[in-house]
Amino acid sequence: MGEKILAIEDVTVSFDGFKALKDLNFSLDKGELRVIIGPNGAGKTTFLDVITGKTKPTQGRVLFKGKNLRSLKEHQIARMGIGRKFQTPRVYLNLTPRENLELTCNQQKKLWSTLFGKSKSAERQTVSGLLETIGLTANADLPASKLSHGEKQRLEIGMLVAQSPDLLLVDEPVAGLTDEETENVGNLLLALAQSHSIMVIEHDMEFVRQIARKVTVLHQGSVLCEGNIDEVQNDPRVIEVYLGQEVEHKQGAGSRE
Repeated sequence: MGEKILAIEDVTVSFDGFKALKDLNFSLDKGELRVIIGPNGAGKTTFLDVITGKTKPTQGRVLFKGKNLRSLKEHQIARMGIGRKFQTPRVYLNLTPRENLELTCNQQKKLWSTLFGKSKSAERQTVSGLLETIGLTANADLPASKLSHGEKQRLEIGMLVAQSPDLLLVDEPVAGLTDEETENVGNLLLALAQSHSIMVIEHDMEFVRQIARKVTVLHQGSVLCEGNIDEVQNDPRVIEVYLGQEVEHKQGAGSRE
């Protein structure tokens, strides 16, 4: 196996007695693209919250590049190289994609000039390269408010990459997208996976099949199983968990009628 960029060791997160995560163990190799799936309530969002420092584990530890993150605040963890994209795109709608990316890059400007002496022309090249990577060169100078939902998702992923993180955490990037937009986001993540470690949380199984190399299934705050998409989808435990939730939904719908 390769070098571990992330290791979760025996992590439990308890909220007033309810265990959102329970004795969770997980690891991610440097340069790996991993997809996390699981039914509602499996602990997926809490999982990301623990990695980014938004939530501290009740017990256990989170190691990023071998360093325990427990004593660090969210912004310190972000500076170490963990970037997170939330479900809803967080872009500046009154600015163009180019301006959104320039703004994000400018947050690194002091670092760039101090360490690398990057010129404005180098920054412009960086932004142009990002626009090309996320497929927004043609719409680079339109207000972001005029972009489609899928384009906004890609723009936010580009803004995340502009921060130069070592690990990208991407939460449900294709929710509400058309088939074409979903494919575009998938292609973008596959391209980024050539130079980044990426963890994606997703419900859309067709999208998971498009991008997944390895899938981890969470259930009730623990890892239920791991493997490639076919192994996971054919695992009797996974089938039971997902079918069981469908039955609960149907029963709930029936009781409301």
